[in-house]
Amino acid sequence: MTARVKIPKADAYKLYLLAMGFSAFATTLAYTVHLVYQVKQVGLNPLQLVLVGTTLELTALLTEIPTGVVADVYSRRLSVIVGFLLLGFGLILEGSLPVFEVLLVGQVVAGLGYTFLSGATSAWIVDEIGLERAGKAFLRGAQAEQIFAFCGIFVSVALASVSLQLAIVCGGILLVLLAAFLALFMPETGFQRRPVSDRETWRMFIATFRAGFALVRARRILLLITIAAIIHGAFSEGFDRLWITHTLQNFSLPPLGQLDEIVWFGIISAVSMPLTLAVTEVLRRRLDMSDNKRVATTLIAVYAAMILSVLLFVLGESFALVLLGLWLTGAARAVRNPLMEAWINQHTESKIRATVLSIQGQADALGQIAGGPVVGAVGLLSSVRVAISLSALLLLPIIPVFRLTQNAKSGPNGSPD
Repeated sequence: MTARVKIPKADAYKLYLLAMGFSAFATTLAYTVHLVYQVKQVGLNPLQLVLVGTTLELTALLTEIPTGVVADVYSRRLSVIVGFLLLGFGLILEGSLPVFEVLLVGQVVAGLGYTFLSGATSAWIVDEIGLERAGKAFLRGAQAEQIFAFCGIFVSVALASVSLQLAIVCGGILLVLLAAFLALFMPETGFQRRPVSDRETWRMFIATFRAGFALVRARRILLLITIAAIIHGAFSEGFDRLWITHTLQNFSLPPLGQLDEIVWFGIISAVSMPLTLAVTEVLRRRLDMSDNKRVATTLIAVYAAMILSVLLFVLGESFALVLLGLWLTGAARAVRNPLMEAWINQHTESKIRATVLSIQGQADALGQIAGGPVVGAVGLLSSVRVAISLSALLLLPIIPVFRLTQNAKSGPNGSPD
């Protein structure tokens, strides 16, 4: 009888950094040229561009909670693996055929993948290494993402110079390979599965969702963070889908010899990376993630910088100002993500952490669904410049929301207000 070979599991912290970095490399291959592909090869107008994104977010809205509960009831490890697998298949599908309807189907598959990842990855690493180390891990993970993404930009541009579709499909294939790697080496020692009798019924799914939703309603700070997620979503959908159209329509990209204009979008993405790495390193060393007031104050500064940089990008008359606005916006958004992730984890307990994080993801998706089509319609009926300006103004209410969180109190590990 052949003995079964047991593959040793990797160190959770190192694997987390590797997964964050490699997934960033793979997604950067696709997303550096993703919108250029949609604008130039598929030929989408501003409203169609936003509707493609809205399809993804509608998928997230409908499936965020069920997938988050899967991570809390069955396995965070399984949720992460399935998430990367579906995201990879979604990108492969999108890059295979430049047709609007195919893009929509690809967005559904990718959106489902995102919801399996949302909350599960951070909840998994918190369980494996503890809450105290997790805050630093989120910032280190963000830095790993920036370093790997920086490398991915150049590979993406090289592939896109041959074919825009090739870059997108290769990114999807790498994500599928990452899922296979994690299936072999990803540990799960800190998570306690629910009893089989509970996992075989919907009672525990519903109970976990209710517990997460009740926690958000009961704790003022989580409710305010949820409102902030909705506002951020309303902003991000329009900006993300239209910034390349604005750059192509309203500016002549300076010539780079024999190189294709796609190289400019690689340069734009690459230059923001060192700035983001520097800021996240300063935050990692100096910001106490358990200090609610300091985190809220930092987020207010980040969002104020984000609003001003988006307006600089869209209202600037020179290409230099456009570049500066884009780089500052990218840096502010990259810093915002680990701050929010660590902050939410501070206020939730392990058994419903992935569900609460999924509720935040659902709130973001709701904001994108509500704000995106409006911004896209403005871009179609008026101009892309006006549409992106509207996106920046949609962020203004987030400042007073975070000011309210400065005085919200919560005990260790999310004890009630």
